[in-house]
Amino acid sequence: MNTKKNITIITPNYYPEDTAIGYYTTDFANNLVGHGFEVQIITGFPYYPQWKIEESYCDHPNYYKETIDNITIYRYKMYLPKKVTFFGRIKMMLSLLKGTFQNIKNIEKTNLVVCVVPFTLFIFPAFILAKKNKSPLWIHIQDFEFDLAFETGIYQNVFSKTVKYIVFKLEKYLLNKAAVISSISYNMLQKIHQKTQKKDVFYFPNWVSSEKINPTLAKKHQFFNDEVFSLLYSGNIGQKQNWEAFIDLCHRIKQEDGIEIVIVGDGAYSEQLKAQTCFFDFVKFYDPVPFCELNDLLCSADLHFLFQKTEVVDTVMPSKILGMLASKKPSIVTGNKYSEVKTIFDNANCGCFLDQNNSAEIYDRLLHLKENSALRENWGENGRKYVLERFSETNVLSNTIDKINHVLNNSK
Repeated sequence: MNTKKNITIITPNYYPEDTAIGYYTTDFANNLVGHGFEVQIITGFPYYPQWKIEESYCDHPNYYKETIDNITIYRYKMYLPKKVTFFGRIKMMLSLLKGTFQNIKNIEKTNLVVCVVPFTLFIFPAFILAKKNKSPLWIHIQDFEFDLAFETGIYQNVFSKTVKYIVFKLEKYLLNKAAVISSISYNMLQKIHQKTQKKDVFYFPNWVSSEKINPTLAKKHQFFNDEVFSLLYSGNIGQKQNWEAFIDLCHRIKQEDGIEIVIVGDGAYSEQLKAQTCFFDFVKFYDPVPFCELNDLLCSADLHFLFQKTEVVDTVMPSKILGMLASKKPSIVTGNKYSEVKTIFDNANCGCFLDQNNSAEIYDRLLHLKENSALRENWGENGRKYVLERFSETNVLSNTIDKINHVLNNSK
C-alpha cells in the first residue's frame, strides 16, 4: 500500500525554464520528492523569458504528459502573442487557464494543492481540485499581479475604477479560499493581511544556494572585458523595471569613463530597449545563459544594477537580488524607500540603494564605486554573508517542509 503523501502544484512556469518562478518551483518540487512526497505539476509549455515555446517542445501535442526526476508533469500548449501587449497577456493567461481546467481532471488523488500565483485566476481550478479531494489549498504568491499592473501602469487607462473594484473583490474572494497563503517578503505578507481574513499566513521567501552561486568556484565569463569596468543586469527585461532611468544614465556615461554595461536576458521590453540604446556602443546585449553559467556570469561583473519603479512598494520582491548579493559583488539599486529591498540593503550594508531614479546621482555613485575597490570588496562580502544567513536554500526549504507536514497532519 502506498502511504506517500501526494502534492499537486499548479504553476505557469516550470522546468526547463530556469529563471524566476520556473526555477524556484522546479527546485521546490524536487525538494518535496527528496522528502518522500509524490509530486504532480500542472503547467504550460516552457516559454519564459523569450515569450516563445521552447524549440524542443514545439512539435508536442497541445496536451502533453511527461515525467522528469520522478515528477509527473501535465502541460498545455497555450497561446502566446507574437508581440507582448496587454490584450496578448490576457489571451495567453485565459488560454493557459483553459488548459489547466482540463489538466486537473488527470489528478486522481492529491493530499495538498499548491497554487503558485502571479496569475490570480488560476486559484479557481486549484480550489476545484482541492475541494474535489477534500484537501487543503495552499496559495503561494510570487507577484501581486493586479497591484503590480496598476502601479507600473501596465493596465493604465484600461480599467475604470468600478472594474478595479471588481477585480480586487474577486482577488479577495479567491484568496480567502486558501487554507494557507504564503509569500516571498514580509511586506507582501502585510498586504495579504490587508486583503484577506486569513490567519495562517506563511513566510516562504525565494532562496539562494551557497554552492550554486559561489565566487570561489567562478571563472571569468566570456561576456566580460577585463579592460573596462563592467555593470551587469541579468534577468527579465520587462515593464517592472525603470528603463527610462537606465537610458538617462547611458547619456551621462562618457567613453573616457571606461565603463561597459552588460545586459543578459529577454522579455517583453527587450526589443524596445535595444532600439533605444543602439547608439551606445558600451551597452552589450546577450541572450539568457543556461543556469550552469549563471555563477560565472554573476561573479564576473564589477557591479550589479537594478532600477525599479518607485511606485512599486510591496507587490513584488525581485529574486535576482539574492543572486546579486550571493555573487559577492556590490549593487546599485533604485526603488521605493519603503520597499523590502531597501530594508535588505540598509541591514546588509551591501551596496547603494537610491529611492529616486536620478540619473545624475546614479552616475556619481557609479564613478565613486569604480574608483573604490576596497569599498566594493567590503560591500560584496557583506552582501554574501547577509543573504546566506537569511535566504539559504537549506533553511528556507526545510522550514517549508515542516509547514507542509503541519498542514497535512492538521487536515486529517
